[in-house]
Amino acid sequence: MINNTQSGNSQFRLGITLSLIANSVWGGAAFYWLQTRPVNSIDVLAHRGAWTLPAVLLVLILSRRVFSTARLLKQPKTLFLMLLAAALISVNWGTFLYAVTHGHATEASLGYFLLPILSVLLGIVIFGERPTLSQKVAIGMALVAIVVQLLAVGTIPIISLTLSLSFALYGAIRKKVQADAIQGLFIESLFLFPAGLLWILLHDGAGYGAFGLRVDAFLLLSGAFTAIPLITHVMASRLLPLSTVGLMSYVGPSLQLIVAQFFLHEQTPILTLLSFAIVWCGLAFIIGDNIRRYRHLRKVAQQDV
Repeated sequence: MINNTQSGNSQFRLGITLSLIANSVWGGAAFYWLQTRPVNSIDVLAHRGAWTLPAVLLVLILSRRVFSTARLLKQPKTLFLMLLAAALISVNWGTFLYAVTHGHATEASLGYFLLPILSVLLGIVIFGERPTLSQKVAIGMALVAIVVQLLAVGTIPIISLTLSLSFALYGAIRKKVQADAIQGLFIESLFLFPAGLLWILLHDGAGYGAFGLRVDAFLLLSGAFTAIPLITHVMASRLLPLSTVGLMSYVGPSLQLIVAQFFLHEQTPILTLLSFAIVWCGLAFIIGDNIRRYRHLRKVAQQDV
């Protein structure tokens, strides 16, 4: 009983930590991709797809898991699901790159702002998860914030909806695949690598070598920058309920909004700021509930000693 409780606490803390790492990197991702801005967005996407495979392969080699991962390639269902995941993440990457390099970083933040709601709903519909009372309160407040945010935009936010739908479905598919974070990303990269490399070869390097060594370095390291948050996000999704992962994902769009407002100097409507304030109030319920649950588990463990 004690070991199970302690193991549950440890997994929960690790999951929260990994989720925070992933969302913090995504929240500040605009800083990275802006360094490649002289390069066309489609060209950057090609480099990102091509150089993710070497980065993940290096991780597999260092962890001595190449052969175990190769066995997964013999499973048709896994390959099909990962092909779908690769297609969805490509759409997500391309949309985000376009947004942050064309003055739509705030609209991108709205997309990831919508994402947690979709993740929670997918968790309920697909995986049968039952939200706690605090999560229901947070979901309700998030729905109110969504309405406020849509009023602030004034039109149907195509970029936002594309980002949120593509990544929510990607997360649901990855949760169903019998492969861990690194293995799954490697299989995805196998599908992305040929397309990215072919594009680069057919377009004279796709910007590589045309804008100096600094831009070239950011293009080459785009694979590693891509792999780190994806791996930590998928690991977190396996340790936490999908609903918790979804609600934790509010960290990313909140940071994106701060970056867009204070560093990229985009105009942010007051209603947008209000919507984020509502969401953070909802998150306060989640954080408070998690603290109470953790203290209760510790108390039970001490009583069982």
